[in-house]
Amino acid sequence: MTRPFQVLGIQQVAIGGLDKKRLQTLWVDMLGLTPTGTFRSERENVDEDICAMGRGAFKVEVDLMQPFDADKKPAVHATPLNHVGLWIDDLPRAVEWLTARGVRFAPGGIRKGAAGHDITFLHPRANDEFPISGEGVLIELVQAPPEVIAAHAALPRD
Repeated sequence: MTRPFQVLGIQQVAIGGLDKKRLQTLWVDMLGLTPTGTFRSERENVDEDICAMGRGAFKVEVDLMQPFDADKKPAVHATPLNHVGLWIDDLPRAVEWLTARGVRFAPGGIRKGAAGHDITFLHPRANDEFPISGEGVLIELVQAPPEVIAAHAALPRD
């Protein structure tokens, strides 16, 4: 089966908890990740600190998230490892191809994410119409910027 897109690597890991300060103590103070920004969305029920590890095309975003309201959805804190983000070289083609093969996406379509990249999410649960899902894991597909695509192309092939 020929796929019209490639997964280039991990773009981000999102970690949720009730208190961002506790997450910051581990990830920033103890492990040395670099804070790079924030994102707040009451609609998405998230107050998020964006951090980074690594450099250049191999930089991985680590999002430390707490909910605005712990009783509302989405519950960004309910699963401590909230989601994993994957760099995709051609996001629109990936969504079209995956949808045509029965992959279920979460509502919202392709949109700008917290770090400014186009994103969409594979739903963690399948249904009758779309029998393929993240099998319990929320998976974010992220449009890779040109420098990530170029760095991937420059890697030696196995």
